[in-house]
Amino acid sequence: MRVSFLCSSLALAAAPALLRPTQAGADDWPQWRGPNPGGVSGATDLPLSWGPEENVIWKAPMPYWCGSTPVVAGGRVFVTSPSEVAAEELAAKEEEVEQMRAAGDQRGLFTRGKHPGGQDLLLLCLDRADGELLWRRVLATGNELHMKSNDASPSPVTDGERVWVVTGTGRVLAYDNAGTELWKRDLQADYGAFGLNWGYASSPLLHAGRLIVPVLHGMNTDDPSYLVCLDGASGETVWRVERPTDAPAEAPDAYTTPLLLEHPDGSQVVVSGGDYVTGHDPETGAELWRVGGLNPRAAGNYRIVASPLAVDGVIYAPTRVRPLLAIEVGADGRPDDDSVLWRWDRSGGPDVPTPVCDGEFFYMLSDAGQLTCLDAKTGEAHYGPERTVQGTVSGSPLLADGKLYFTNEEAVTAVVKAGPEFELLATNELDGSYTLSTPVAAGKRLYVRTGDFLYCIGKE
Repeated sequence: MRVSFLCSSLALAAAPALLRPTQAGADDWPQWRGPNPGGVSGATDLPLSWGPEENVIWKAPMPYWCGSTPVVAGGRVFVTSPSEVAAEELAAKEEEVEQMRAAGDQRGLFTRGKHPGGQDLLLLCLDRADGELLWRRVLATGNELHMKSNDASPSPVTDGERVWVVTGTGRVLAYDNAGTELWKRDLQADYGAFGLNWGYASSPLLHAGRLIVPVLHGMNTDDPSYLVCLDGASGETVWRVERPTDAPAEAPDAYTTPLLLEHPDGSQVVVSGGDYVTGHDPETGAELWRVGGLNPRAAGNYRIVASPLAVDGVIYAPTRVRPLLAIEVGADGRPDDDSVLWRWDRSGGPDVPTPVCDGEFFYMLSDAGQLTCLDAKTGEAHYGPERTVQGTVSGSPLLADGKLYFTNEEAVTAVVKAGPEFELLATNELDGSYTLSTPVAAGKRLYVRTGDFLYCIGKE
């Protein structure tokens, strides 16, 4: 096992053919939910068990905790993070939070990470072979805590030659593999302040050399939600469209990442949040369709965290635990009048973790670590909710090598056999630090980002 140090101060055709996960891209993980995307990887020969000294190829210290997922392409691994915090500052913040909790202050009761990290927001580039730091760049300043997230939450995206990143402060930047800044933008300066209740956390979508960024908000602003498309080479705005909603109170807020729906007539950008799922023309941003029903009681607290996914002509749209909608689309990529194929209104639905699906089985994970497996076409339950790991899970499940992997907030990863029968194969503990990130698979290795380290895990 090799440990790398980031810097001296540390002494990261037909409708059924629509967007089916394939084995393509098994060697890379270029964006938050993988090469397809959807949380499915063609990686094979992955380890079943590991620990701090078992099956760890290398580990790289992270400056601070963050929910961002690493992305892997070619010989590089990219990950965002807040900068380091002095030990005395952390101790003072911990004392402050404990005093708030003792006084019954709700802000203290719900402050999970206690400190957001340093003021700088960073992009780190690591060598894929040994975890050594290749370069480190400051993206922005002004990092803040948003209950259990900070402003480094959005994951980067890469095409293997360049990497793009969005921060919770609204900065959008592009770099080449050598760490040279290519361009930068400030969405809040250009289009107004973000108005989300819990900070901005959506990851960008890369399509045809363009970056598509959603800003779905409304709790703390009267400005409309919007989608913006930026040229990947120059950063120039290609299009920007407003995305209207009648969602009340906090319900316009969404922390979701868009997906690209490919179909025989072309492709669409699918966005979930603000009580609706919408499809957009990737060339113009024009809204092509919308489906409601995500918030049937028009509740004011129905912000959405879990992102949509699409497999075999079905878009799966989570909400705040329930309902979860399976929306069928035609060969033209549009839903019809009876588009809701099935809906899940029972317990076990996800709030924060995004589900995963291989076209046959649909797996959803609750924040309490309970796993449910459904038939992807009918919504009938094969099993669940089944208890896996104790504690809270904020990362999303990964499906790879015939297994499901997901990590709780204490850096414990459960490994469950894929298929219609529940079988917990292993639980693997790492450093126990505050962990919000989703595990990823590339090649024959897993990458698990905890609060303290980014681990590269493989069979020794």
